[in-house]
Amino acid sequence: MSGAPDVARVLARIDAVEARLAAHAAAGAPDALTDPDPASGERWEAGQVWSHIAEFVPFWHRQTKVVLAAPGGEPAPFGRTKTDEGRLAGIERDRNESPRALMERVTRDLASVRTFVRSLPPEAWDRIGVHPARGEMPLLAIVETFEVKHLEEHADQLDSLASRQRRGT
Repeated sequence: MSGAPDVARVLARIDAVEARLAAHAAAGAPDALTDPDPASGERWEAGQVWSHIAEFVPFWHRQTKVVLAAPGGEPAPFGRTKTDEGRLAGIERDRNESPRALMERVTRDLASVRTFVRSLPPEAWDRIGVHPARGEMPLLAIVETFEVKHLEEHADQLDSLASRQRRGT
C-alpha cells in the first residue's frame, strides 16, 4: 500500500488549471484550430475543446466513484476510449455553448472533485481500476491522468489557440 498522495499538491494543480481555464473563458473562444492529435490527426476548434472539458470532468469523477464502489476492493472496470459514443455526443452537443457557460459547469464540477480528493482516506488511493486501453491503474493515477493532467493538456491547447489568434496564424 502506497497510501495517500500529497493531497495539497493535487489540489494546487487543480486550482492552477482552473485559474488558467477561467482566464480563457473570460477571453472568449479564439478562432483557430488545435495542433493535430498525434494519434488521429484530428484538429479541434475552441468550442470542441471547451465542450470536451465540460463533459469529461464529471464523467471521470463518476468513474473514480465506480472504482471505489467495487465490491470487496476488487479491481473495477472503468472508463472509456476516445471513440466512445457518449464522449463524442457530448463534445458535439455543447461545442457552440459559450466558454463562460461551460466554465461555470466546470467550476461546479471541480468543487466536487476537490471535496472528493480531500475526503478520501489513505487506503482509498490504492484501489485499482481497470481501464479498457491502459489496464490496471490505482485511483491516484486515475485522478491525476484523467482529471488533473487531462485538464492541464486542454488548458495547454487553449493557450496555443489564444497565442495563434494573437499572432494571426
